[in-house]
Amino acid sequence: MKNILITGVAGLIGSHFANHLISKGFRVIGIDDLSGGFRDSIPDGVVFYKADLRDRDIVKHIFSTEMPECVYHFAAYAAEGLSPFIRNYNYSNNILCSTNIINECVNHDVKKMIFTSSMAVYGVGSPPFTEDQLPHPEDPYGIAKYAVEMDLKLANRQFGLEYNIVRPHNVIGINQNIWDRYRNVIGIWIRKILNNEPVTIFGDGTQVRAFSDIKFYMNPLDMLMDDYNGEIFNIGADNHITIDLAADMLIDVAKEIGYTSEKIYFEKRDEVHTAYCDHKKAKDLLGFNDNTDLRLTMKDMFLWAMSQPNHEVKKMEYEIEKSMYEFWK
Repeated sequence: MKNILITGVAGLIGSHFANHLISKGFRVIGIDDLSGGFRDSIPDGVVFYKADLRDRDIVKHIFSTEMPECVYHFAAYAAEGLSPFIRNYNYSNNILCSTNIINECVNHDVKKMIFTSSMAVYGVGSPPFTEDQLPHPEDPYGIAKYAVEMDLKLANRQFGLEYNIVRPHNVIGINQNIWDRYRNVIGIWIRKILNNEPVTIFGDGTQVRAFSDIKFYMNPLDMLMDDYNGEIFNIGADNHITIDLAADMLIDVAKEIGYTSEKIYFEKRDEVHTAYCDHKKAKDLLGFNDNTDLRLTMKDMFLWAMSQPNHEVKKMEYEIEKSMYEFWK
């Protein structure tokens, strides 16, 4: 039985992957500070530590106690659009935390670390993005993710820490935090419709994204435990859609369930307009096959959300308020 450590175990990817590993007989240790996930999302059987990864002593204690053989580092605060206004929080949460994990992987002879980076490292790029494109992030979130990628490569060269980098994008599904006002657009819209609020769109809604169901990520992530050291993989949906059409689809799904809503448009946000990836490498090497039915996944999420307690929607403490979007003030 392998000891597998998952950071961000209460989040969307972490909770689903923990359940996947437990079903296969692995011993799973989970860490989460519950700032972006919920205790109820963590599967039974996980050895859980509520901890802030910025605390080096806590991270050292967990590694020394549990001695994981493999680490999946999913923990992050992925509010890409907000990241320019919370620069210190973004870099401490997404770089410092990752550094503490990498340090202990090296110090405790962990066999391998799998890191979820982000499509955000590509920036504007030339979609569909491929793994061999030179990253050129356009915001602090993408910069942080790319910094960790480079640090992992260095840790491999200097200390022999095996690693993989996964660049997922626009992952959705049950257990997603729909109570975060800054990220997870499908989840935000579901929360708004349930609260009889209009669906909100930044700009004209012509932005292009590709949404993928979390359930298709499990086997590819599992395969990385033992194979393909040093490789980078895009994972996500091939089919892309405008934000405006995605909103129309969700409004139609909600109508079937008995809820009505409408779209309203806010000022344009500083963001990459068209962003989606090529997944040929993951298909060829990991057998990745995304069969996301976006409408069905939206409906599953909506029905799940109807059964959940109504958590508080928190406002972040802004470090910069200059040029802040009216909607977030």
